Amino acid sequence: MSDQPSTGPTLRRSLRARHLNMIAIGGAIGTGLFVASGATISDAGPGGALVAYALVGIMVWLVMQSLGEMAAFLPVAGSFQEYGTRFVSPSFGFAMGWNYWFNWAITVAAELVAAALVMKYWLPDVPSIIWSALFLALLFGLNALSARAYGEGEFWFAAIKVTTVVVFLVIGVAMILGILGGHDVGAHNWTTGDAPFVHGGLGILAVFLAAGYSFQGTELVGVAAGEAENPEENIPRAIRTIFWRILLFYIGAIAVIGFLIPYTDPNLLNSSEENIAISPFTLVFHRAGIAFAAALMNTVILTSVLSAGNSGLFASTRMLFALSHQGHAPKFFGKLNSRHIPMRALIATTCIGMAGFITSLVGDGAAYEFLLTLSALAGFITWMGISWSHYCFRKALAAQHHDLNELPYRSRFFPLGAIIALLLCLAVVVGQAYEPMTTGEGLFSVLAPYAGIPCFLALWIGHKIKTRSPAVDPAHADLSRDMANLPENI
Repeated sequence: MSDQPSTGPTLRRSLRARHLNMIAIGGAIGTGLFVASGATISDAGPGGALVAYALVGIMVWLVMQSLGEMAAFLPVAGSFQEYGTRFVSPSFGFAMGWNYWFNWAITVAAELVAAALVMKYWLPDVPSIIWSALFLALLFGLNALSARAYGEGEFWFAAIKVTTVVVFLVIGVAMILGILGGHDVGAHNWTTGDAPFVHGGLGILAVFLAAGYSFQGTELVGVAAGEAENPEENIPRAIRTIFWRILLFYIGAIAVIGFLIPYTDPNLLNSSEENIAISPFTLVFHRAGIAFAAALMNTVILTSVLSAGNSGLFASTRMLFALSHQGHAPKFFGKLNSRHIPMRALIATTCIGMAGFITSLVGDGAAYEFLLTLSALAGFITWMGISWSHYCFRKALAAQHHDLNELPYRSRFFPLGAIIALLLCLAVVVGQAYEPMTTGEGLFSVLAPYAGIPCFLALWIGHKIKTRSPAVDPAHADLSRDMANLPENI
């Protein structure tokens, strides 16, 4: 292995604007839209699901506004870990970094399990471990070649998802108008039974809590910013389009499903990666006369799963690399090979993902389920950390008399936007106990979703006790943009 020293120019800026755009949108479109959207309509009705997803979309957009402002000003691989360290406290940054690394390392394992599950549709007799090993090798290969290879892989994975949603919307609108499908369905399914708002406000709340998970990954553009070409121009461009893409893809898809499939259809509640034949997307395509609808959607969901695994491996590798450079992880992981790839961090993260997958095969998979439980809220913790870091970032700018015109990209609704995003994320976190409490489950089931919070606090408090590092004084926060320490352009 040909290593570079950990000082001086490191990662290469080889991700182009089109890569960033697809990384941003690819993070927002996943199995939550293709599969879980049916259950949300079943639980809250078409109107309730629309309101819930709109609220989550606004929350994510506000978070991305905060992230975009900081990432365009300081485009580094550590992203929110770096911002937490510079603007809140070293201990907070330490906890943010390790929380995010663990979240995506475990997500890689989860996607390997999901990919093997999807492959059973075509080849049910092939052992799951064979598919998972092949897909892990593919993802490792993409990430080991170069950042651009990761970007290209994600570009095409995301392009398949985007194309599917666009085709779905076009076909869906044509069916609603009676051009396809034989008859004009109109707004009948929006008025049947208790529609459009089933279970009232509680139905919207339940979907709001679940919908947040569908958007996990939109923050990946912040991690990719550390290797983006012309980040001052390309990051703002990607951030600006996120809200409209969320509006089009999620709100549009929910509306189409709500028009075409009644919320009382049992298929909406039962769709899953194990039974893609009753995914709402599959049902609509099938009713439009597309004979191979199930196989088509199975292929799309496979690419969606691989996209999440690809991004997870990239994000966790870069976070471990950044932690090393901050002194929060062994220096061993901060070395680069001759292709400017943090290969040691990549190998370590791949091993953790593989180990996580193996736990799913041991016994009844309880250890694997525990790991998933620990990482469940990690994404929301990251979003809250981004909002809080942004608030502290602006305080530092003001305390050091910086002009806001210095910012390559400016969040429109600061400080209200950062505060609203923080409170909405907090509401999602607090509300995790809603379902187990309403269904009368035991105390363990009520507390289990919060398992990741004590881990995050232990990292934060433990680091603070050990290092005695104080909170960052806004007047002395590090706002330097020393380009010698940022990735180099090629």
